[in-house]
Amino acid sequence: MKKNASLFRAALATALLVCLLPLAQAQWSWKDKDGRRIFSDQPPPNSVPEKDILKRPPGARAPTAAVGDATASTPSSTSATATAPKLSGKDAELEKKKKEGEAKEAAQKKADAEKTAAAKKENCDRAKRAKASFDSGIRISTTNAQGEREIMNDATRASETKRLQGIIASDCS
Repeated sequence: MKKNASLFRAALATALLVCLLPLAQAQWSWKDKDGRRIFSDQPPPNSVPEKDILKRPPGARAPTAAVGDATASTPSSTSATATAPKLSGKDAELEKKKKEGEAKEAAQKKADAEKTAAAKKENCDRAKRAKASFDSGIRISTTNAQGEREIMNDATRASETKRLQGIIASDCS
């Protein structure tokens, strides 16, 4: 018997929640003059055109008076306008966070540009020093894959000089 009573209470509570669920959702949805989507349990202001109202509760009618209409001066429409919330269209905290994000991004780009410039300067200096060694005419040796020391021949020296000139042209400008 107790089991049936608790089962009945659970079913009743579930049915009640199911019935109240549509009331908890935002009833109105429209686009403001800036194109942002607004959700509210209040109808949109009279200045919102009919085509911008995206969702309305069942059985609700569109606002009848537009700004500047002769019917806008009736007491019922002025009271509806007075109770409707005034939306500025801008969220100050969101704007502040957006500006901070943009400033942070700009600082990151500047730091990356400085890092790249420093790397280019370092590459330029190394390439100039290496080219000066090649231009001096001294013998230059390298180490091969087996770890043996080899003296550069003229063809290898010419290709390395050409490579260094390319680095100097790209990084030293």
